[in-house]
Parts: sequence; structure tokens; C-alpha cells
Amino acid sequence: MAADLARHYDVPLVPEFVRGFAEARGGVIEFSDHGPIARGQMSLEDEYSEYIAKNGGLLVQDTDLLSTVVYCRHYFGRCPEWIEAAAAARRPDLYLLCEIDVPWIADGVRDRGDRREEMQTLFRDEVRASEVRVVTLNGDHATRLATAVAAIDALLRPS
Repeated sequence: MAADLARHYDVPLVPEFVRGFAEARGGVIEFSDHGPIARGQMSLEDEYSEYIAKNGGLLVQDTDLLSTVVYCRHYFGRCPEWIEAAAAARRPDLYLLCEIDVPWIADGVRDRGDRREEMQTLFRDEVRASEVRVVTLNGDHATRLATAVAAIDALLRPS
């Protein structure tokens, strides 16, 4: 979805840092890895944010630190306070929350396919608590993309 949105708007896409990190470790992440994961994600965000600051416009991120917070709390029962604070300080203008009404596909890194509702509830709760505008994406890919584009266009429209 994020890649399609970046293509649609012809803007950079901030990739998900943790995916490559997890792949390099065979999918196993320890509590102590969350600092490097958060710093890696922030570094990518900062790199692309500098581009946007120079050129103006929209920035699409595949994920952000909110995801790091949710997963760290889920797997380890806690998250370093500095990561939670950084997530709050780096809130986006809009969250697009993909619902779980499509089949789950194992990819070697993602897990918890049998606990999708539990994980989705954690994400729903955290996104809502962030006080950022949230648009929920349901349906097939085309429907989700159309909903996302409409939400972004509304955000970009001068008030």
C-alpha cells in the first residue's frame, strides 16, 4: 500500500527499517534490539524528511515508531521510555490503519497470523491514543488505495 501511494503521488517512500533488521537475524528479535531498530527507523525518517524539507510536499512512510512501541510491548511487556517519547514526538499528520479483512500471508518475518485480531486491537488502540487523524482501510487493494488517496487528498487540500 505504501509503495503504491508513493508512486501515486510521485514522492519518496520511507521504508520499514525493522524488516531488513529482522531478516538479517532470521526473524528473531530480542528486547535489546529495539534501540537499534528505533534509531534505524528514525535515521531513515530523518533522511527522507530532509528531502521533503528541501523540496516541499508529502512523505509516505511504510511504518513509524508507533509500530516499534506496539511490538516491543507485545513481545516483551514493556518498551524503553525514550522510544515511546520519540514515537510521540514524531507523530505523522495521518495514520492509515489497514484492517485484517484480507488473508494473512506468511513472509518469513511476519508472525502471529493466528493472533491477528489481538495484534490489530493493539494497533487500533495505540493509533487512537496517538490523537492523530486515523483512516481505516478495508476491502480489496483497489478499495483500500482509493480510500487512502481520498484521505491524503483531503489532508493536502487547503482549508
